[in-house]
Amino acid sequence: MDMSGLYEDGPDHRATDAKSVTGCDNGCRCADRLDTMPAEPDPSTTEELRSDPDFRGRFVHFAGVGGSGMSGLARMIQRRGATCSGTDSADGPLVEELREAGMPVSVGEADDAMLPASCDLLIASAAIPPEHPLLADADRRGIEVLSYAEAVGRAMLGRTAVSIAGTHGKSTTTSMLAHVLVHCGLDPSFIAGANCRQLGGGSRVGADRLPNHPDDPAAGDRPGIFVAEACEFNRSFHHHHPTIALINNVEEDHLDFYASIDEIVESFHDFARILPSAEIGGRLLIAHEGGHRREISAGLRCGVATFGFSPDADHQVFFDASARRIGILEHGAFVAEWTTRLAGHHNALNAAAAGILAHWLGADWDDVAAALADFEGVDRRMQRLGTMPTADGGTATIFDDYGHHPSECEATLRALRVAENPGRLICVFQPHQHSRTRFLLDQFAQGFSHADLVVVPRIHFVRDSEEERRRISSGDLVDRLRSNGTSAMHVHPFEAIVEQLEAIGRDGDLIVVMGAGPVWQIGRGLVDRATNPGPSA
Repeated sequence: MDMSGLYEDGPDHRATDAKSVTGCDNGCRCADRLDTMPAEPDPSTTEELRSDPDFRGRFVHFAGVGGSGMSGLARMIQRRGATCSGTDSADGPLVEELREAGMPVSVGEADDAMLPASCDLLIASAAIPPEHPLLADADRRGIEVLSYAEAVGRAMLGRTAVSIAGTHGKSTTTSMLAHVLVHCGLDPSFIAGANCRQLGGGSRVGADRLPNHPDDPAAGDRPGIFVAEACEFNRSFHHHHPTIALINNVEEDHLDFYASIDEIVESFHDFARILPSAEIGGRLLIAHEGGHRREISAGLRCGVATFGFSPDADHQVFFDASARRIGILEHGAFVAEWTTRLAGHHNALNAAAAGILAHWLGADWDDVAAALADFEGVDRRMQRLGTMPTADGGTATIFDDYGHHPSECEATLRALRVAENPGRLICVFQPHQHSRTRFLLDQFAQGFSHADLVVVPRIHFVRDSEEERRRISSGDLVDRLRSNGTSAMHVHPFEAIVEQLEAIGRDGDLIVVMGAGPVWQIGRGLVDRATNPGPSA
């Protein structure tokens, strides 16, 4: 299909002040095209990246091992020769999978909890408070302690590491890239913050060394690939040691930690500075629009390339929303094009970034396009859960989404409106954190214009102080939405929301349940009650 006539559906992204970019925003040689790279740069030639940390013979305990990232890291370190154990506050599918892999995991809180006698390294998730008894035991016994981010960074050493950063899209893009690399036979390891059923979960342990290919006999001498999300909260991504990185977008968020957008941009710049020089394979792919590319890429040693809808981007992305057709243009010609299963311009950019990174890592463009066309998405990202009957004898469709930032909410609602064309679009949105709701209240008030009705339960209380909790409520968001012309109501608890939606639902409605907290229970409850009439789960 000739895509030369396809343009993005929506605002014109071709900024009038955009300068022509011919490779790198930082003035060094472009690292995005193989024919302009220094001759066969090999990241494994640096002493730092050669120094594979040897986990063999170590006894590592994981505190808070039941999450997607921690459980994936535990499997990876176990595979690399360590004896591993773990604890978590509750059982779950990931805990059970670790047990099936031969890793002892205990659950429940214990004030007198102690580390195993042979433990010589404790890795603690971000959910473990400083006063946790396991941390106190490690301090008393002189046992090394790493945060999750520090441990991921250490596991990156000795690998061709790829860090996926940005305010939005990290889990989806990480999973997309891992899926493409698996499809192309590059056997990656990866850790993502969401479950991808095509990949068997939110993590995977791949090859220590790149597998040999008949047309690339040297491939077996190169480090294996490790792809991981890189979160900016608490500057945790500064602990990563990537060879290649993506910065998908940069916006105001985590304002309970950062003072301003300028401080956030500075943090992303410091993250990008970790990348090795272009001469030894260091590369940054950054959004041409919305990535603060000029400030972030200034003075970097690595190669820098941009992607986006702008014709000035090094990798121009085309997207036909109605046909769900995506293309990537380089040097005036399409290098890849495919039909995607995922709706939304944001997902088109996610997919294009994953495709470009996969090509940098050695995947053929045709194979990249085929793999991206086959990608089905990850859980809780615009995920279709099922349907429910409506009081007028029809059917409403239920979607689930993790969006908890104004831009994410707006992008998802817009994509659903275009792709599904519902009679009414009803959004159940649970704000995540009181501080985020307060700091971004005006943006939230404008982010739901594509919804016909917004139902808001109580704000999910996490990581904030009691004082912050008292400063704002869901009622404040509802009032601001109404003043902005959006129909909104506050309903609580979750069971009451399920009953309300069953009462007001009409044939052709689309109901999307949105948020990073336990609000997913509402969508599951609606579908479960439709399948098994009775009390909601």
